Amino acid sequence: MSNGVSTSTDKNIVDLTRSHHSRAAAKAVRTTRERLQSDQGVSPAFDVEILGMHLSATLQGAAVMPAILLLVTGFGTYLTAEPRLFLWAIFALSIHALCILLVKRASKAVITPENQKRWRQFLLAGQVAMGCSWAIFATQQCATCGGSGFVFFKGAVLLLALSITAMANMLLRQAVLFGFLPTVAALVYLSLTSRQMLDLGLTAVFTTALIFFIYITNRLHQANLKLLSFQTEKDDLIAELEVAKSLSDEARRRAEEANMAKSRFLASMSHELRTPLNAILGFSEVMATEILGPLNNPLYKEYAGDIHRSGKHLLELINEILDLSRIEAGKYELSEEVVSLLELAEDGIGMIQLRAKSKNIRIEEQFEQQLPSVWADEKAMRQVVLNLLSNAVKFTPQGGEIIVKAGWTAGGGQYVSIRDNGPGIPENEIPVVLSAFGQGSIAIKSAEQGTGLGLPIVQAILAKHGGEFKLKSKLREGTEVIAILPSSRVLESIPAVSDAKAVEPRRRQFA
Repeated sequence: MSNGVSTSTDKNIVDLTRSHHSRAAAKAVRTTRERLQSDQGVSPAFDVEILGMHLSATLQGAAVMPAILLLVTGFGTYLTAEPRLFLWAIFALSIHALCILLVKRASKAVITPENQKRWRQFLLAGQVAMGCSWAIFATQQCATCGGSGFVFFKGAVLLLALSITAMANMLLRQAVLFGFLPTVAALVYLSLTSRQMLDLGLTAVFTTALIFFIYITNRLHQANLKLLSFQTEKDDLIAELEVAKSLSDEARRRAEEANMAKSRFLASMSHELRTPLNAILGFSEVMATEILGPLNNPLYKEYAGDIHRSGKHLLELINEILDLSRIEAGKYELSEEVVSLLELAEDGIGMIQLRAKSKNIRIEEQFEQQLPSVWADEKAMRQVVLNLLSNAVKFTPQGGEIIVKAGWTAGGGQYVSIRDNGPGIPENEIPVVLSAFGQGSIAIKSAEQGTGLGLPIVQAILAKHGGEFKLKSKLREGTEVIAILPSSRVLESIPAVSDAKAVEPRRRQFA
């Protein structure tokens, strides 16, 4: 009974069942998206982070409010010449100290989504208490000041306190509203009892400023929330990318190990496969040609010929697989020497001419004369030309034509082009034909099926030479393949050095 986990050897390359590696990152990304798509625009997890940021900012600016209170007390005492503002300052400083102690205790505690609402209520209660101290300040009167100086002083102080509180508590929602509602109530009460225009004006201005600062703090709170959301999503995506990178590295390592194991297997099996094949080829050829005497049954001769052809086909397939595996493993070393592409093309045509005549195929040569030699691997380039010519003869119909060209490229390199008037290749099948073991629909339907390794080997050999391979084909019109060598492999001929008089060596004089 299967347990749902594959045990095939493909698991050594890419393990598609290892989703648990990225499960944590996927969960984090999903949570972040839920935060951003929530109805309130904030989740309990973000509430905890926002509250923590508020506590940190409050502790950093804890000394601002006492300095303002002392400054207001000193200046107010100078205006009123009365000591009662000192009592108010002691009360306000005591409330502020209690609020700071509460913030310190909250910062040391572990705030969770479950208890963050309770801590937030405590902090809002502290803001209400601090607002009561400002409400007491708003009710202060000065009988000896005269005029409107003290009213303007109160208005300036209250607006200053409102702005500082709004900036310091923008991460704590509704802190400004709850903190200065007592002050608004005190100003309304004062204006109703005194019925003076200055008090009414101060109440209207302060209420308008309170509404404005509530709007500003809400916008700043939303902006900080969005920045926090984007930062969290970025961190989660980075974590997901790191997990994906680790998985890809593991998959690449396993693929490299599998590729090395395949190369080692093919290298070790080359001798074991070729040795019996050579014996099969040799003995079947002896039996088919009746060197040691006639066979009693004519069918034996036919069977021996079939065995020889099948063994030869199998040997070619093994050689092509080994060549391609060596190239992929980076073990294919070029034995470079001076080579003429014209001679290679002529030799290839001579070797394929017999097969072409059997199908009544005409081969036309269009060579540019006096092409210089190139620096390349003769055996590899000969294999390139033979593979391309064999494919052209194989897929060209009876009475067809093959045109072989060799000449210069526009960039100063050299090329060999082979064009036939065969059935052609559909455009969507060209990537399949160029892949290892890939065969087009026409090749599959034909009687002479190949291994599908000829063109990949040609591409790999040209890539080792720094060259390029091009395939152009149109259905029912024909196919053209071009093997290109770069200009860096073209050897320039150097003219002979004219005779010159030898320079006599300078004689050395010794004392």
